Amino acid sequence: MTTSGQPTALAALGEGRLAGSWTLDAARSQVRLATKSMWGMVPVRGVFGEVSGSGTVTGAGAVTGTLTVAAASVDTKIKKRDDHLRSADFFDAAKYPDITFSVEAISPAADGVTVAGGLTVRGTTRPVSFGATVSGDDGEVTLDAEVPVNRADWGLTFNQLGMMGTKIAITVHAVFTKQ
Repeated sequence: MTTSGQPTALAALGEGRLAGSWTLDAARSQVRLATKSMWGMVPVRGVFGEVSGSGTVTGAGAVTGTLTVAAASVDTKIKKRDDHLRSADFFDAAKYPDITFSVEAISPAADGVTVAGGLTVRGTTRPVSFGATVSGDDGEVTLDAEVPVNRADWGLTFNQLGMMGTKIAITVHAVFTKQ
């Protein structure tokens, strides 16, 4: 594989060379989150240990797909906090085991691509659009993005004593291989 960079990946998309089915390489992909607690003074970072996904690219370059993380796989390195994030106060992982992003379109942008779709958390789906960089070739493509979200938009409003911010940065490093 050659990682020829973003212009090559975008050219391949536009030329139809990426047409087909794609599968996320979970071992080489990662979804992370970052926010602040304690009135914005303490950074909180975590990673989701279980991620899966797939997508389809048409000959015309239209992209659809899904990226799924297991809500219960969140790991911030503090068991008590992780258990709380899995609880009904936040992800309610027992009732809503998956957090899903459904890709509806990817289009060229000045600094890469714009990804548009729907993010589903706790059974609530909201439209989300974000910039990303893409690299790779005909057999493997990598997408990197940082997606800012407001957790309150998905009903994640627990905030004991007003200590927690509502802004979360989700960082995605997704490696897809062609099937």
